[in-house]
Amino acid sequence: MFNPSTGSYELRLNPDADDSPGRPGSRRTSAPRQRSASPDESTETPAGSGSGRRSEGSGGDRPRSRTGEGGDGAGARSARRAEARLPAQRRARASERTGSGEAPGKGGGRGRRKAKRQLSRKQKVLRIGGGTVGLLMVAGCVGGVVWYQRLNGNINKVDVGRNNPAVKDGPVNILVIGTDAREGKGNTGYGDAGSVGHADTTFLFHVSEDRSNATALSIPRDMITDIPDCETKEENGSTKVIRGEQNVRFNTSLGQEDRDPTCTWNTVEELVGVKVDHFMMADFNAVKELSTAVGGVEVCTKKAINDPKSHLKLKAGKHTVKGEQALAFVRTRHAVGFGSDLDRIKLQQQFLSSMIRKMKSGDTLSSPSKLFKLSDAATKALTVDTGIGSVKKLMDLANDLKRVDIKNITFATVPVVDNPDNKATVLLNQSKADPLFKMVQQDKSLTGKTKKKSAKPKVEKAPASEVDVSVLNGGGPSGAAAGTVKWLVDKGAGKAVSGGNAPQQLSGTRLEFAPSQEGAAARLADMLKLPASALKKTEGAGPSMKLTLGKDFTAPGESVGAPDKAPSGVDKVNANDKNVCAK
Repeated sequence: MFNPSTGSYELRLNPDADDSPGRPGSRRTSAPRQRSASPDESTETPAGSGSGRRSEGSGGDRPRSRTGEGGDGAGARSARRAEARLPAQRRARASERTGSGEAPGKGGGRGRRKAKRQLSRKQKVLRIGGGTVGLLMVAGCVGGVVWYQRLNGNINKVDVGRNNPAVKDGPVNILVIGTDAREGKGNTGYGDAGSVGHADTTFLFHVSEDRSNATALSIPRDMITDIPDCETKEENGSTKVIRGEQNVRFNTSLGQEDRDPTCTWNTVEELVGVKVDHFMMADFNAVKELSTAVGGVEVCTKKAINDPKSHLKLKAGKHTVKGEQALAFVRTRHAVGFGSDLDRIKLQQQFLSSMIRKMKSGDTLSSPSKLFKLSDAATKALTVDTGIGSVKKLMDLANDLKRVDIKNITFATVPVVDNPDNKATVLLNQSKADPLFKMVQQDKSLTGKTKKKSAKPKVEKAPASEVDVSVLNGGGPSGAAAGTVKWLVDKGAGKAVSGGNAPQQLSGTRLEFAPSQEGAAARLADMLKLPASALKKTEGAGPSMKLTLGKDFTAPGESVGAPDKAPSGVDKVNANDKNVCAK
Protein backbone atom coordinates (compact mmCIF):
# COMPACT_ATOMS: atom_id res chain seq x y z
CA MET A 1 0.00 0.00 0.00
CA PHE A 2 1.27 3.53 -0.75
CA ASN A 3 2.24 5.54 2.35
CA PRO A 4 1.96 9.30 1.62
CA SER A 5 4.09 10.09 4.66
CA THR A 6 7.10 8.20 3.33
CA GLY A 7 6.44 8.28 -0.39
CA SER A 8 6.94 4.52 -0.69
CA TYR A 9 4.95 1.30 -0.95
CA GLU A 10 4.73 -0.79 2.21
CA LEU A 11 3.31 -4.16 3.23
CA ARG A 12 0.42 -3.90 5.73
CA LEU A 13 -0.91 -6.88 7.60
CA ASN A 14 -3.65 -7.24 10.21
CA PRO A 15 -1.94 -7.69 13.61
CA ASP A 16 -5.04 -9.34 15.03
CA ALA A 17 -5.45 -11.82 12.22
CA ASP A 18 -4.30 -14.80 14.26
CA ASP A 19 -6.47 -14.09 17.27
CA SER A 20 -9.55 -12.82 15.51
CA PRO A 21 -9.84 -14.59 12.17
CA GLY A 22 -13.50 -13.71 11.80
CA ARG A 23 -13.15 -9.97 12.51
CA PRO A 24 -11.17 -7.57 10.38
CA GLY A 25 -8.67 -5.73 12.56
CA SER A 26 -7.38 -2.21 12.28
CA ARG A 27 -4.50 -1.51 9.98
CA ARG A 28 -1.32 0.27 10.87
CA THR A 29 1.51 1.68 8.87
CA SER A 30 4.99 0.21 9.19
CA ALA A 31 8.01 2.44 9.40
CA PRO A 32 9.96 3.07 6.23
CA ARG A 33 12.17 0.12 5.35
CA GLN A 34 15.84 0.70 6.18
CA ARG A 35 18.99 -0.68 4.60
CA SER A 36 19.46 -4.36 5.42
CA ALA A 37 21.84 -5.01 8.29
CA SER A 38 25.16 -6.65 7.64
CA PRO A 39 25.70 -10.13 9.08
CA ASP A 40 27.53 -8.87 12.16
CA GLU A 41 24.82 -6.30 12.83
CA SER A 42 22.05 -8.87 12.69
CA THR A 43 23.73 -11.30 15.05
CA GLU A 44 25.24 -9.00 17.69
CA THR A 45 22.60 -7.05 19.63
CA PRO A 46 23.92 -4.76 22.43
CA ALA A 47 23.03 -5.83 25.94
CA GLY A 48 20.22 -3.84 27.44
CA SER A 49 18.57 -3.12 24.16
CA GLY A 50 15.83 -5.50 25.15
CA SER A 51 15.51 -6.90 21.69
CA GLY A 52 16.23 -10.49 22.58
CA ARG A 53 16.11 -13.10 19.83
CA ARG A 54 13.52 -12.61 17.10
CA SER A 55 12.19 -16.10 17.40
CA GLU A 56 11.53 -15.88 21.15
CA GLY A 57 9.22 -12.86 21.16
CA SER A 58 10.19 -11.92 24.78
CA GLY A 59 8.05 -9.54 26.77
CA GLY A 60 10.67 -6.79 27.22
CA ASP A 61 10.10 -3.42 25.62
CA ARG A 62 11.47 -2.75 22.14
CA PRO A 63 13.10 0.49 21.03
CA ARG A 64 10.45 2.59 19.36
CA SER A 65 10.52 3.33 15.64
CA ARG A 66 10.63 6.86 14.30
CA THR A 67 6.87 6.94 14.09
CA GLY A 68 6.69 6.16 17.78
CA GLU A 69 5.32 2.66 17.41
CA GLY A 70 6.40 -0.27 19.49
CA GLY A 71 6.24 -3.94 18.67
CA ASP A 72 8.40 -6.08 16.49
CA GLY A 73 7.37 -4.66 13.12
CA ALA A 74 9.64 -3.59 10.28
CA GLY A 75 10.23 -0.16 11.92
CA ALA A 76 11.31 -1.70 15.23
CA ARG A 77 13.80 -3.95 13.51
CA SER A 78 15.19 -1.02 11.55
CA ALA A 79 15.56 0.97 14.76
CA ARG A 80 17.48 -1.88 16.42
CA ARG A 81 19.80 -2.12 13.46
CA ALA A 82 20.37 1.65 13.57
CA GLU A 83 21.01 1.47 17.33
CA ALA A 84 23.54 -1.30 16.83
CA ARG A 85 25.52 1.01 14.58
CA LEU A 86 25.62 3.89 17.18
CA PRO A 87 28.78 4.59 19.20
CA ALA A 88 28.64 3.22 22.72
CA GLN A 89 27.97 6.61 24.42
CA ARG A 90 25.13 7.57 22.06
CA ARG A 91 23.74 4.09 22.33
CA ALA A 92 23.65 4.43 26.13
CA ARG A 93 21.80 7.73 25.92
CA ALA A 94 19.36 6.25 23.45
CA SER A 95 18.84 3.36 25.84
CA GLU A 96 18.04 5.78 28.65
CA ARG A 97 15.50 7.58 26.49
CA THR A 98 13.68 4.37 25.65
CA GLY A 99 13.99 2.77 29.08
CA SER A 100 15.18 -0.54 27.65
CA GLY A 101 15.20 -3.57 29.83
CA GLU A 102 11.95 -2.76 31.67
CA ALA A 103 8.41 -2.31 30.63
CA PRO A 104 7.20 1.27 30.34
CA GLY A 105 5.76 2.70 33.53
CA LYS A 106 7.13 -0.03 35.78
CA GLY A 107 10.04 1.71 37.37
CA GLY A 108 12.96 1.17 35.05
CA GLY A 109 12.08 3.55 32.24
CA ARG A 110 10.14 6.59 31.30
CA GLY A 111 7.67 4.92 28.96
CA ARG A 112 5.13 7.34 27.62
CA ARG A 113 2.81 4.85 25.95
CA LYS A 114 1.02 1.70 26.80
CA ALA A 115 2.92 -1.28 25.44
CA LYS A 116 1.36 -2.79 22.31
CA ARG A 117 0.43 -6.44 22.34
CA GLN A 118 3.32 -8.61 21.20
CA LEU A 119 3.00 -10.29 17.79
CA SER A 120 2.82 -14.03 17.60
CA ARG A 121 5.59 -15.96 15.85
CA LYS A 122 3.31 -16.62 12.89
CA GLN A 123 2.61 -12.90 12.51
CA LYS A 124 6.33 -12.12 12.60
CA VAL A 125 7.01 -14.73 9.96
CA LEU A 126 4.21 -13.31 7.82
CA ARG A 127 5.68 -9.83 8.05
CA ILE A 128 9.21 -10.94 7.29
CA GLY A 129 8.00 -13.29 4.53
CA GLY A 130 5.66 -10.69 3.09
CA GLY A 131 8.49 -8.19 2.85
CA THR A 132 10.71 -10.78 1.16
CA VAL A 133 8.01 -11.66 -1.36
CA GLY A 134 7.47 -7.98 -2.08
CA LEU A 135 11.18 -7.49 -2.66
CA LEU A 136 11.32 -10.51 -4.98
CA MET A 137 8.31 -9.25 -6.92
CA VAL A 138 9.91 -5.85 -7.49
CA ALA A 139 13.29 -7.39 -8.30
CA GLY A 140 11.56 -9.89 -10.56
CA CYS A 141 9.78 -7.16 -12.47
CA VAL A 142 12.92 -5.11 -12.97
CA GLY A 143 15.03 -8.18 -13.69
CA GLY A 144 12.30 -9.54 -15.96
CA VAL A 145 12.47 -6.48 -18.20
CA VAL A 146 16.25 -6.78 -18.42
CA TRP A 147 16.07 -10.50 -19.13
CA TYR A 148 13.24 -10.07 -21.63
CA GLN A 149 15.32 -7.58 -23.60
CA ARG A 150 18.38 -9.80 -23.36
CA LEU A 151 16.54 -12.92 -24.53
CA ASN A 152 14.88 -11.04 -27.38
CA GLY A 153 18.30 -9.84 -28.48
CA ASN A 154 19.59 -13.41 -28.46
CA ILE A 155 17.14 -14.70 -31.07
CA ASN A 156 18.13 -14.90 -34.73
CA LYS A 157 15.31 -14.80 -37.29
CA VAL A 158 14.89 -15.83 -40.93
CA ASP A 159 12.03 -14.63 -43.13
CA VAL A 160 10.75 -17.75 -44.88
CA GLY A 161 7.95 -15.93 -46.68
CA ARG A 162 5.24 -17.23 -44.35
CA ASN A 163 3.44 -15.23 -41.72
CA ASN A 164 2.06 -18.01 -39.54
CA PRO A 165 0.78 -17.13 -36.06
CA ALA A 166 2.71 -18.43 -33.06
CA VAL A 167 -0.38 -20.28 -31.79
CA LYS A 168 -3.24 -21.69 -33.81
CA ASP A 169 -6.13 -24.10 -33.58
CA GLY A 170 -5.53 -27.47 -35.17
CA PRO A 171 -2.39 -29.59 -35.44
CA VAL A 172 1.02 -27.88 -35.26
CA ASN A 173 4.07 -28.89 -37.30
CA ILE A 174 7.46 -27.54 -36.24
CA LEU A 175 10.58 -28.24 -38.29
CA VAL A 176 13.65 -28.68 -36.08
CA ILE A 177 17.00 -28.47 -37.88
CA GLY A 178 20.46 -29.11 -36.51
CA THR A 179 23.15 -27.67 -38.77
CA ASP A 180 26.79 -28.77 -38.94
CA ALA A 181 28.01 -25.32 -40.00
CA ARG A 182 31.28 -24.35 -38.36
CA GLU A 183 30.30 -20.71 -37.97
CA GLY A 184 29.81 -19.35 -34.47
CA LYS A 185 31.84 -19.34 -31.29
CA GLY A 186 32.98 -22.80 -30.22
CA ASN A 187 32.03 -24.53 -33.48
CA THR A 188 35.31 -24.41 -35.39
CA GLY A 189 36.39 -27.86 -34.25
CA TYR A 190 33.36 -29.61 -35.72
CA GLY A 191 31.80 -30.30 -39.10
CA ASP A 192 33.54 -29.99 -42.44
CA ALA A 193 36.13 -27.27 -42.80
CA GLY A 194 35.02 -24.62 -45.27
CA SER A 195 31.46 -26.01 -45.48
CA VAL A 196 28.48 -23.68 -45.27
CA GLY A 197 26.67 -26.44 -43.43
CA HIS A 198 23.92 -28.95 -44.11
CA ALA A 199 20.63 -30.10 -42.59
CA ASP A 200 22.63 -32.53 -40.50
CA THR A 201 19.86 -33.48 -38.06
CA THR A 202 16.20 -32.91 -38.93
CA PHE A 203 12.97 -33.61 -37.04
CA LEU A 204 9.41 -32.81 -37.97
CA PHE A 205 7.68 -32.28 -34.61
CA HIS A 206 3.95 -32.87 -35.12
CA VAL A 207 1.62 -31.93 -32.25
CA SER A 208 -1.97 -33.18 -32.40
CA GLU A 209 -4.94 -30.85 -32.65
CA ASP A 210 -6.17 -31.79 -29.16
CA ARG A 211 -2.60 -31.48 -27.75
CA SER A 212 -2.87 -35.01 -26.34
CA ASN A 213 0.14 -36.41 -28.22
CA ALA A 214 3.09 -35.58 -30.45
CA THR A 215 5.31 -37.32 -32.99
CA ALA A 216 8.92 -36.34 -33.68
CA LEU A 217 9.76 -37.69 -37.12
CA SER A 218 13.51 -38.04 -37.79
CA ILE A 219 14.51 -37.62 -41.43
CA PRO A 220 17.79 -39.37 -42.35
CA ARG A 221 20.28 -36.85 -43.73
CA ASP A 222 21.63 -39.26 -46.38
CA MET A 223 18.23 -40.15 -47.81
CA ILE A 224 17.92 -39.51 -51.55
CA THR A 225 15.01 -37.17 -52.31
CA ASP A 226 13.91 -34.23 -54.47
CA ILE A 227 14.46 -30.65 -53.35
CA PRO A 228 11.86 -28.24 -54.80
CA ASP A 229 12.47 -24.65 -55.86
CA CYS A 230 12.59 -22.20 -52.97
CA GLU A 231 12.39 -18.43 -52.78
CA THR A 232 14.79 -16.91 -50.25
CA LYS A 233 15.02 -13.37 -48.89
CA GLU A 234 18.26 -11.47 -49.45
CA GLU A 235 19.78 -9.05 -46.93
CA ASN A 236 18.75 -6.08 -49.08
CA GLY A 237 15.11 -7.20 -48.99
CA SER A 238 15.00 -8.66 -52.50
CA THR A 239 14.06 -12.28 -53.21
CA LYS A 240 16.02 -15.00 -54.96
CA VAL A 241 14.66 -18.24 -56.40
CA ILE A 242 16.99 -21.19 -55.92
CA ARG A 243 16.31 -23.97 -58.37
CA GLY A 244 15.49 -27.38 -57.04
CA GLU A 245 17.35 -30.63 -57.60
CA GLN A 246 16.23 -34.21 -58.04
CA ASN A 247 17.74 -37.35 -56.54
CA VAL A 248 20.09 -35.67 -54.09
CA ARG A 249 20.78 -36.11 -50.38
CA PHE A 250 18.23 -34.59 -48.06
CA ASN A 251 20.90 -32.72 -46.09
CA THR A 252 21.72 -30.57 -49.14
CA SER A 253 18.36 -28.83 -48.68
CA LEU A 254 20.21 -26.41 -46.37
CA GLY A 255 23.42 -24.46 -46.96
CA GLN A 256 24.26 -25.77 -50.42
CA GLU A 257 23.60 -23.45 -53.37
CA ASP A 258 22.81 -20.67 -50.83
CA ARG A 259 19.78 -22.55 -49.54
CA ASP A 260 18.36 -21.35 -46.23
CA PRO A 261 15.74 -23.02 -43.95
CA THR A 262 13.04 -22.06 -46.46
CA CYS A 263 14.35 -24.78 -48.77
CA THR A 264 14.40 -27.46 -46.06
CA TRP A 265 10.88 -26.31 -45.10
CA ASN A 266 9.65 -26.83 -48.69
CA THR A 267 11.42 -30.19 -48.97
CA VAL A 268 9.78 -31.56 -45.82
CA GLU A 269 6.34 -30.37 -46.89
CA GLU A 270 6.73 -32.17 -50.22
CA LEU A 271 8.10 -35.30 -48.57
CA VAL A 272 5.66 -35.78 -45.68
CA GLY A 273 2.61 -34.12 -47.19
CA VAL A 274 1.84 -31.64 -44.38
CA LYS A 275 2.09 -27.88 -43.99
CA VAL A 276 4.92 -26.72 -41.72
CA ASP A 277 4.00 -23.92 -39.31
CA HIS A 278 7.39 -22.95 -37.86
CA PHE A 279 11.05 -23.89 -37.86
CA MET A 280 13.80 -23.84 -35.25
CA MET A 281 17.45 -24.25 -36.22
CA ALA A 282 20.36 -24.82 -33.87
CA ASP A 283 24.11 -25.34 -34.22
CA PHE A 284 26.63 -27.41 -32.26
CA ASN A 285 26.57 -24.94 -29.38
CA ALA A 286 22.90 -25.70 -28.70
CA VAL A 287 23.66 -29.20 -27.47
CA LYS A 288 26.59 -28.02 -25.36
CA GLU A 289 24.83 -25.03 -23.82
CA LEU A 290 21.42 -26.61 -23.20
CA SER A 291 22.82 -29.81 -21.71
CA THR A 292 24.95 -27.71 -19.35
CA ALA A 293 22.06 -25.38 -18.46
CA VAL A 294 19.90 -28.28 -17.24
CA GLY A 295 22.76 -29.78 -15.22
CA GLY A 296 23.50 -32.66 -17.57
CA VAL A 297 21.48 -35.26 -19.46
CA GLU A 298 21.37 -38.95 -18.56
CA VAL A 299 22.24 -41.35 -21.39
CA CYS A 300 22.89 -45.08 -21.54
CA THR A 301 25.05 -47.39 -23.63
CA LYS A 302 25.12 -51.17 -23.42
CA LYS A 303 28.77 -51.37 -24.41
CA ALA A 304 31.80 -49.16 -23.93
CA ILE A 305 32.28 -46.45 -26.56
CA ASN A 306 35.63 -45.17 -27.76
CA ASP A 307 35.09 -43.12 -30.91
CA PRO A 308 38.23 -41.21 -31.98
CA LYS A 309 36.24 -39.19 -34.54
CA SER A 310 33.67 -37.78 -32.12
CA HIS A 311 36.11 -38.02 -29.17
CA LEU A 312 33.52 -39.86 -27.11
CA LYS A 313 34.75 -42.23 -24.42
CA LEU A 314 32.15 -43.89 -22.20
CA LYS A 315 32.05 -47.07 -20.19
CA ALA A 316 29.02 -49.31 -20.53
CA GLY A 317 26.08 -48.18 -18.41
CA LYS A 318 24.35 -44.90 -17.56
CA HIS A 319 26.12 -41.56 -17.61
CA THR A 320 25.22 -37.88 -17.19
CA VAL A 321 26.73 -35.91 -20.06
CA LYS A 322 26.91 -32.20 -20.74
CA GLY A 323 28.90 -29.72 -22.76
CA GLU A 324 31.48 -31.21 -25.10
CA GLN A 325 30.70 -34.73 -23.94
CA ALA A 326 27.01 -34.30 -24.72
CA LEU A 327 27.84 -33.06 -28.22
CA ALA A 328 30.18 -36.01 -28.75
CA PHE A 329 27.35 -38.38 -27.74
CA VAL A 330 24.88 -37.07 -30.33
CA ARG A 331 27.57 -36.95 -33.04
CA THR A 332 29.07 -40.40 -32.58
CA ARG A 333 28.14 -43.22 -34.92
CA HIS A 334 31.23 -45.31 -35.68
CA ALA A 335 31.21 -47.03 -32.30
CA VAL A 336 27.51 -47.99 -32.13
CA GLY A 337 25.31 -50.29 -34.17
CA PHE A 338 26.46 -50.58 -37.77
CA GLY A 339 28.26 -47.25 -37.69
CA SER A 340 25.69 -45.49 -39.88
CA ASP A 341 23.76 -42.25 -39.58
CA LEU A 342 20.66 -44.30 -38.72
CA ASP A 343 22.42 -45.50 -35.56
CA ARG A 344 23.33 -41.93 -34.70
CA ILE A 345 19.67 -40.97 -35.04
CA LYS A 346 18.85 -43.48 -32.30
CA LEU A 347 21.40 -41.81 -30.01
CA GLN A 348 19.94 -38.41 -30.78
CA GLN A 349 16.42 -39.61 -30.02
CA GLN A 350 17.58 -41.10 -26.71
CA PHE A 351 19.40 -37.87 -25.81
CA LEU A 352 16.48 -35.59 -26.73
CA SER A 353 13.97 -37.76 -24.87
CA SER A 354 16.13 -37.59 -21.76
CA MET A 355 16.60 -33.83 -22.13
CA ILE A 356 12.84 -33.28 -22.45
CA ARG A 357 12.33 -35.27 -19.25
CA LYS A 358 15.00 -33.21 -17.52
CA MET A 359 13.56 -29.92 -18.72
CA LYS A 360 10.07 -30.86 -17.54
CA SER A 361 11.30 -32.16 -14.20
CA GLY A 362 10.46 -30.32 -10.99
CA ASP A 363 14.17 -29.84 -10.33
CA THR A 364 14.56 -27.68 -13.41
CA LEU A 365 11.21 -25.90 -13.42
CA SER A 366 11.44 -24.95 -9.72
CA SER A 367 14.93 -23.47 -9.99
CA PRO A 368 14.98 -19.82 -11.15
CA SER A 369 18.72 -19.98 -11.83
CA LYS A 370 18.32 -23.07 -14.03
CA LEU A 371 15.37 -21.53 -15.87
CA PHE A 372 17.34 -18.34 -16.53
CA LYS A 373 20.34 -20.33 -17.77
CA LEU A 374 18.10 -22.56 -19.88
CA SER A 375 16.21 -19.67 -21.49
CA ASP A 376 19.42 -17.74 -22.13
CA ALA A 377 21.13 -20.78 -23.67
CA ALA A 378 18.09 -21.73 -25.75
CA THR A 379 17.55 -18.29 -27.26
CA LYS A 380 21.27 -17.87 -28.01
CA ALA A 381 21.35 -21.20 -29.82
CA LEU A 382 18.16 -20.73 -31.86
CA THR A 383 17.39 -19.35 -35.28
CA VAL A 384 13.64 -19.26 -35.95
CA ASP A 385 11.09 -17.98 -38.44
CA THR A 386 9.64 -14.51 -37.92
CA GLY A 387 6.33 -16.00 -36.78
CA ILE A 388 7.98 -16.99 -33.49
CA GLY A 389 10.82 -14.47 -33.57
CA SER A 390 10.34 -12.97 -30.11
CA VAL A 391 10.35 -14.17 -26.51
CA LYS A 392 6.62 -13.53 -26.19
CA LYS A 393 5.79 -15.55 -29.30
CA LEU A 394 8.07 -18.39 -28.22
CA MET A 395 6.45 -18.38 -24.77
CA ASP A 396 2.98 -18.40 -26.31
CA LEU A 397 3.95 -21.40 -28.42
CA ALA A 398 5.60 -23.18 -25.47
CA ASN A 399 2.55 -22.64 -23.26
CA ASP A 400 0.35 -24.09 -26.00
CA LEU A 401 2.51 -27.18 -26.52
CA LYS A 402 3.31 -27.89 -22.87
CA ARG A 403 -0.10 -29.56 -22.54
CA VAL A 404 1.31 -32.63 -24.30
CA ASP A 405 2.15 -35.32 -21.75
CA ILE A 406 5.70 -36.58 -22.22
CA LYS A 407 4.48 -40.19 -22.12
CA ASN A 408 2.55 -39.45 -25.32
CA ILE A 409 5.55 -38.14 -27.29
CA THR A 410 7.00 -40.63 -29.78
CA PHE A 411 10.24 -40.36 -31.73
CA ALA A 412 10.12 -42.25 -35.04
CA THR A 413 12.49 -42.51 -38.01
CA VAL A 414 11.35 -42.21 -41.61
CA PRO A 415 11.74 -45.78 -42.95
CA VAL A 416 14.46 -46.26 -45.55
CA VAL A 417 16.26 -49.03 -47.43
CA ASP A 418 19.83 -49.31 -48.65
CA ASN A 419 20.64 -47.67 -51.95
CA PRO A 420 22.10 -50.35 -54.27
CA ASP A 421 23.80 -47.66 -56.36
CA ASN A 422 25.50 -45.88 -53.47
CA LYS A 423 26.06 -47.57 -50.12
CA ALA A 424 26.66 -44.21 -48.44
CA THR A 425 23.06 -43.18 -49.07
CA VAL A 426 19.57 -44.63 -48.47
CA LEU A 427 16.24 -44.61 -50.28
CA LEU A 428 12.76 -43.98 -48.93
CA ASN A 429 10.89 -47.19 -48.10
CA GLN A 430 7.70 -46.12 -49.82
CA SER A 431 5.52 -49.04 -48.65
CA LYS A 432 6.19 -48.21 -44.99
CA ALA A 433 6.65 -44.46 -45.29
CA ASP A 434 3.26 -43.84 -46.94
CA PRO A 435 1.14 -45.17 -44.05
CA LEU A 436 3.45 -43.44 -41.52
CA PHE A 437 3.06 -40.13 -43.34
CA LYS A 438 -0.70 -40.67 -43.46
CA MET A 439 -0.73 -40.98 -39.68
CA VAL A 440 0.94 -37.57 -39.43
CA GLN A 441 -1.30 -36.07 -42.13
CA GLN A 442 -4.46 -37.31 -40.42
CA ASP A 443 -3.28 -36.49 -36.90
CA LYS A 444 -3.03 -40.10 -35.71
CA SER A 445 -0.97 -40.77 -32.60
CA LEU A 446 1.87 -43.27 -32.71
CA THR A 447 1.23 -43.98 -29.02
CA GLY A 448 -2.46 -44.65 -29.61
CA LYS A 449 -3.34 -41.82 -27.20
CA THR A 450 -5.97 -39.54 -28.67
CA LYS A 451 -8.81 -37.77 -26.92
CA LYS A 452 -12.13 -39.28 -27.87
CA LYS A 453 -14.30 -36.98 -29.92
CA SER A 454 -18.03 -36.87 -29.42
CA ALA A 455 -19.77 -39.21 -31.83
CA LYS A 456 -21.59 -37.50 -34.68
CA PRO A 457 -25.03 -38.74 -35.71
CA LYS A 458 -24.82 -41.22 -38.58
CA VAL A 459 -26.07 -40.07 -41.96
CA GLU A 460 -28.22 -42.43 -43.99
CA LYS A 461 -26.39 -43.31 -47.20
CA ALA A 462 -28.15 -42.46 -50.46
CA PRO A 463 -28.22 -45.01 -53.30
CA ALA A 464 -25.14 -45.03 -55.55
CA SER A 465 -27.36 -43.89 -58.42
CA GLU A 466 -27.76 -40.50 -56.65
CA VAL A 467 -24.00 -39.84 -56.62
CA ASP A 468 -23.14 -36.83 -58.80
CA VAL A 469 -19.46 -35.91 -58.59
CA SER A 470 -16.68 -34.11 -60.43
CA VAL A 471 -13.25 -35.69 -59.84
CA LEU A 472 -9.98 -33.69 -59.92
CA ASN A 473 -6.40 -34.85 -59.48
CA GLY A 474 -4.68 -32.79 -56.79
CA GLY A 475 -1.70 -34.99 -56.04
CA GLY A 476 -2.62 -38.54 -56.90
CA PRO A 477 -0.93 -40.73 -59.53
CA SER A 478 -1.02 -39.61 -63.15
CA GLY A 479 -4.43 -40.32 -64.71
CA ALA A 480 -6.02 -40.91 -61.28
CA ALA A 481 -9.02 -38.65 -61.97
CA ALA A 482 -10.04 -40.42 -65.19
CA GLY A 483 -9.40 -43.83 -63.67
CA THR A 484 -11.55 -43.03 -60.63
CA VAL A 485 -14.41 -41.78 -62.82
CA LYS A 486 -14.47 -45.05 -64.75
CA TRP A 487 -14.30 -47.06 -61.54
CA LEU A 488 -17.24 -45.14 -60.00
CA VAL A 489 -19.42 -45.53 -63.08
CA ASP A 490 -18.67 -49.27 -63.10
CA LYS A 491 -19.78 -49.37 -59.43
CA GLY A 492 -23.15 -47.78 -60.29
CA ALA A 493 -22.54 -44.10 -59.62
CA GLY A 494 -25.23 -41.93 -61.19
CA LYS A 495 -22.88 -39.34 -62.66
CA ALA A 496 -19.09 -38.96 -62.50
CA VAL A 497 -16.96 -36.70 -64.68
CA SER A 498 -13.26 -35.86 -64.74
CA GLY A 499 -12.27 -32.28 -64.01
CA GLY A 500 -8.62 -32.82 -64.90
CA ASN A 501 -5.89 -31.46 -62.64
CA ALA A 502 -6.81 -29.43 -59.56
CA PRO A 503 -5.53 -25.82 -59.32
CA GLN A 504 -3.47 -26.77 -56.27
CA GLN A 505 -1.96 -29.87 -54.72
CA LEU A 506 -3.52 -31.36 -51.58
CA SER A 507 -1.81 -33.57 -49.04
CA GLY A 508 -5.08 -35.35 -48.32
CA THR A 509 -8.05 -36.31 -50.49
CA ARG A 510 -11.06 -34.03 -50.00
CA LEU A 511 -14.76 -34.41 -50.83
CA GLU A 512 -16.75 -31.15 -50.84
CA PHE A 513 -20.54 -31.24 -50.85
CA ALA A 514 -23.62 -29.17 -50.04
CA PRO A 515 -25.83 -29.96 -47.02
CA SER A 516 -28.49 -31.34 -49.37
CA GLN A 517 -25.90 -33.83 -50.74
CA GLU A 518 -24.96 -35.30 -47.36
CA GLY A 519 -26.52 -38.71 -48.09
CA ALA A 520 -24.80 -38.99 -51.49
CA ALA A 521 -21.49 -37.91 -49.89
CA ALA A 522 -21.84 -40.64 -47.28
CA ARG A 523 -22.36 -43.20 -50.05
CA LEU A 524 -19.35 -41.97 -52.07
CA ALA A 525 -17.14 -41.95 -48.96
CA ASP A 526 -18.16 -45.54 -48.28
CA MET A 527 -17.37 -46.60 -51.86
CA LEU A 528 -13.91 -44.97 -51.85
CA LYS A 529 -13.14 -45.73 -48.17
CA LEU A 530 -12.65 -42.06 -47.32
CA PRO A 531 -12.12 -41.11 -43.65
CA ALA A 532 -14.47 -38.61 -41.98
CA SER A 533 -11.65 -36.04 -42.04
CA ALA A 534 -11.82 -36.02 -45.87
CA LEU A 535 -15.44 -34.86 -45.94
CA LYS A 536 -16.12 -31.12 -46.04
CA LYS A 537 -19.69 -29.82 -46.00
CA THR A 538 -19.83 -26.42 -47.75
CA GLU A 539 -22.81 -24.09 -48.09
CA GLY A 540 -21.62 -22.74 -51.43
CA ALA A 541 -21.03 -26.11 -53.12
CA GLY A 542 -22.27 -26.50 -56.71
CA PRO A 543 -24.85 -28.91 -58.11
CA SER A 544 -22.22 -31.64 -58.23
CA MET A 545 -19.97 -32.78 -55.40
CA LYS A 546 -16.26 -32.10 -55.88
CA LEU A 547 -13.74 -34.86 -55.17
CA THR A 548 -10.07 -33.78 -55.17
CA LEU A 549 -7.63 -36.67 -55.05
CA GLY A 550 -4.71 -35.76 -52.79
CA LYS A 551 -1.22 -37.12 -52.35
CA ASP A 552 -2.61 -39.82 -50.08
CA PHE A 553 -4.63 -41.31 -52.93
CA THR A 554 -3.25 -44.47 -54.52
CA ALA A 555 -6.14 -46.15 -56.33
CA PRO A 556 -9.97 -46.14 -56.20
CA GLY A 557 -11.29 -48.49 -53.57
CA GLU A 558 -8.03 -48.43 -51.57
CA SER A 559 -8.35 -46.69 -48.24
CA VAL A 560 -6.82 -43.24 -47.96
CA GLY A 561 -7.29 -43.36 -44.22
CA ALA A 562 -4.33 -43.66 -41.87
CA PRO A 563 -3.69 -46.92 -40.00
CA ASP A 564 -4.28 -47.06 -36.26
CA LYS A 565 -0.66 -47.92 -35.54
CA ALA A 566 2.71 -47.47 -37.20
CA PRO A 567 3.77 -50.07 -39.76
CA SER A 568 5.91 -52.89 -38.43
CA GLY A 569 9.62 -52.28 -38.69
CA VAL A 570 9.41 -48.51 -38.18
CA ASP A 571 12.03 -47.50 -35.58
CA LYS A 572 10.38 -45.58 -32.77
CA VAL A 573 10.89 -44.84 -29.09
CA ASN A 574 8.70 -43.27 -26.42
CA ALA A 575 10.11 -40.07 -24.91
CA ASN A 576 9.20 -41.27 -21.41
CA ASP A 577 11.07 -44.57 -21.71
CA LYS A 578 13.96 -44.33 -19.26
CA ASN A 579 15.32 -47.77 -20.15
CA VAL A 580 16.52 -46.99 -23.67
CA CYS A 581 20.18 -47.94 -24.03
CA ALA A 582 22.40 -47.66 -27.11
CA LYS A 583 23.57 -51.01 -28.49
